[in-house]
Amino acid sequence: MTKPALNSFFVGRALAQSINDKLGETLTYTLSELGKINAEQGEKLRQFTQEVIERAARETSNAGGNTTTVSADGRTVDVQETIDELRAEIARLRAEIQRHRHES
Repeated sequence: MTKPALNSFFVGRALAQSINDKLGETLTYTLSELGKINAEQGEKLRQFTQEVIERAARETSNAGGNTTTVSADGRTVDVQETIDELRAEIARLRAEIQRHRHES
């Protein structure tokens, strides 16, 4: 093999290895950022869920043990039923998020 051909071979090989290294770094960084975003969304959902439950508990205690109240439009609302519906909705949303995470 001639010297220029040998040099070209090693330059090409070094270029391919460098590109491979950069792609690996970029992929690792991207996956890391996606993991952080996923964790942040999970934490925000957990905080939101906790806030909803705490608010419902406060409203229940403010009702003086009476779980039926009258809404602004004059309808009678069962607070415990509303809380149960909210909990069911939260559970459904959590399941949907888990399904979305497993699809990604």
